[in-house]
Amino acid sequence: MQPIISLKNIERSFSIGAEEVKALRGVDLNINKNEYVALMGPSGSGKSTLMNLLGCLDTPTSGQYILNGTDVSVLNDNELAQIRNKEIGFIFQTFNLLPKSTALDNVILPLIYAGLGKVEREQKALKTLEDVGLANRVKHKPNELSGGQRQRVAVARALVNNPAIILADEPTGNLDSKTSVEIMGLFEEIHKKGNTIIVVTHEEDIARHAHRIIRLKDGVIESDEINKQIVQVSERI
Repeated sequence: MQPIISLKNIERSFSIGAEEVKALRGVDLNINKNEYVALMGPSGSGKSTLMNLLGCLDTPTSGQYILNGTDVSVLNDNELAQIRNKEIGFIFQTFNLLPKSTALDNVILPLIYAGLGKVEREQKALKTLEDVGLANRVKHKPNELSGGQRQRVAVARALVNNPAIILADEPTGNLDSKTSVEIMGLFEEIHKKGNTIIVVTHEEDIARHAHRIIRLKDGVIESDEINKQIVQVSERI
């Protein structure tokens, strides 16, 4: 099976004054379709840099990144923007919703960039909001929704284009513990439908929902392990 994500000897350096800081040091990583991965690491580990590279928000200093068959490490900014809209669904800690737009209009937005017609856009957005349990909140604006409902809108927006991967950055960081459990349950449902999910988190209890946990330290992968507890339960089911 060809990995949906393949990183080969990825390095990323930044210049701070006269000093060069290596945020990533020769990272090799493969992620297959329908994997559910947690990416962890303390401050300064390279976790955020790796997340930005995986999300095509940045390009490596050296090395190769193949995403769903495309070498994105050599693309320009416009090409990266096209890849982001087509291949990646983003979910952020702060939701990043348009405050004056309804839930429906927030979810429709990526479909406008994708060039879909008005009727098809609305049908897809409505169906996706229904899938995340918000069929009765489509006309509500973000300030009329709870934190958990806002994150569900963000999840729907991430899913609506049928992206190759879902990249979630601290998706429960602004939620209480009960709502966090609900959102992670939603992620598991999404994964069961065949989606590839990468959750970037510093919280162990959130990472434990993933089927594979990758830990970074000082710009390299310190460990890459299957979450046996989750996988064994899934196999029994």
